[in-house]
Parts: sequence; structure tokens; C-alpha cells
Amino acid sequence: MMHNKTVVFFEVEILDAKTKDKLCFLDKVEPNATIGEIKSMFHKSPNEAGKSLKDEDVLQHLPVGTTATFYFRDLGVFLTEYAGPLLIYLMFYFRVPFIYAPKYDFTTSKHWVVHLACMCHSFHYVKRLLETLFVHRFSHGTMPLRNIFKNCTYYWGFAAWMAYYINHPLYTPRTSGQSSTALMISLWSQFCQIGNFSIHIALRNLRPPGSKTRKIPYPTKNPFTWIFLLVSCPNYTYELGSWLGFTLMTQCLPVAAFTLVGFIQMTVWAKGKHRSYLKEFRDYPTLRSPILPFIL
Repeated sequence: MMHNKTVVFFEVEILDAKTKDKLCFLDKVEPNATIGEIKSMFHKSPNEAGKSLKDEDVLQHLPVGTTATFYFRDLGVFLTEYAGPLLIYLMFYFRVPFIYAPKYDFTTSKHWVVHLACMCHSFHYVKRLLETLFVHRFSHGTMPLRNIFKNCTYYWGFAAWMAYYINHPLYTPRTSGQSSTALMISLWSQFCQIGNFSIHIALRNLRPPGSKTRKIPYPTKNPFTWIFLLVSCPNYTYELGSWLGFTLMTQCLPVAAFTLVGFIQMTVWAKGKHRSYLKEFRDYPTLRSPILPFIL
């Protein structure tokens, strides 16, 4: 005697996380469908009942009935914290009205350092935007709204503080008249930016899309990755080097403050990642330090 096996399908309602508007309704979704499969149809990051979900989560294993409601948050949320500093800084650079005295509206600084600083700052955040779109993989689902607000306050606030002083009509850098020195420092800063980007590419290539396998990052043929021999998180090492160069170039206290706060936070992240590597891999290279070779 043959028995017909009953297959229970799910009904999935897709809502916008911000407006709660219904985006679409999917019926007869197979119970073994993964969140990644649903996510790929929208190219957005999902939240179910406010909880972050991973791409490999299977629908029938989630704590939902036969009708599941998902909230999709647009990738633009992640771009906001980086686009803000870029636009804010440029507003101060071009001296739009209501920032400085009216006589300085849309005027240009006579100091080379001011223009180099704008190029370096803009390059940094344009790079971050492009990495968010094309390089980074968000393995932990979406970012909580409170973190988005905190990050935007941090990046936007420091961008405005730095830009106000660097682009102020009365700003006179100590490197004034030494354009070659400022140029060399700016080149160092961009060198570190390229190194940071190289590490991000290496980390992305370390684990193919959809793979759960975790590997120890090692240097590749790219010389910028050779620093993996000495540190666990060279992306933070390069990031620190870039902002140190920016600090020396501008000789500006707000920039130094931003660099210091960033260094403290990146050190916390690097130490956590380093401990995770040591715990997960018994053969992890013992020569490596979290962020600064042989020091920290």
C-alpha cells in the first residue's frame, strides 16, 4: 500500500521594516527553503520578528507557524553612516552658506593641505561605500537600529568637527609652505587605504559565498597582505596608519581625537578577533599580535 506524503508549504509575507508596507506575499514556499534563497530575490537583508537571521537558516526550523512575516531592511541603511561624513565634509570644504561668515561663502582655501585633506577624506569614505556595496558580506544579518544611530552620530559628528576646523578660513596648518611634506604624508595615508582594501579583498576571498568553512587568513601574492605574518587584523593596522597620516598632515586636534577613539575601538575588536582565532585554530600562528606587531 502506498501512502501519500503530505507536504506543508509556508506562506511568507514580506514587509518593509521601516514603513511596514507589504512588499509581496509568497505562497507555497517549501519548508526547506533557506533565508538566503528568500533574501536573494530582494537583494536585501531580512529580519524576522526583530531578530537577525542568517542566510543558511532553514524556514521550517524557525520558530514560526505556517505563516511567517519577514521585515526587509534596505542596504541603504548601511550606507547612511558612510555617505553622511562624505557629504558633511564637502559642505564645509565648499563653505556653503550659514557655516562660516557670509563673506567666506563658497570661497577656497589658499593652503594645499586643505585640498589634500579633502581628497584623502573623500577617498576614504568613497572606498567604504564601494566596499559596502561590492566587497563586504554581512554574515550576521542586519544591524540593530540603535547601533545605526550610534554609528551615524559617531561618524557624522566627528566629520563635522574635523571639517569645521580644517576648512575654516582662519585655519593655518603647521605644514603651510611645505607642500612636499604634506604630499608625502597624504601619499602614506592613501598607501594605507590601499592596504586596508587589499585585506578586505583577501578576507572576502577566504570564504566563498554560502560556505560555512572558517580558515586562517594567510598572506597572498599581494604584498599588502604580507602583514598577516605579524598581525591578526591588518585591516585595522592599515586603518590606524591612514588616520595617523591624516592627523600629521592636518595638525588638527579633532582629527587626533578621532584617530585616538578609533584606535581604542579597533583594538577592542582586534583583540576579540585574535582570541577567537586562538580558540578556534590550534595551529594558529603564535607570532601574530592583534593589531600592532610585537606590541599590541
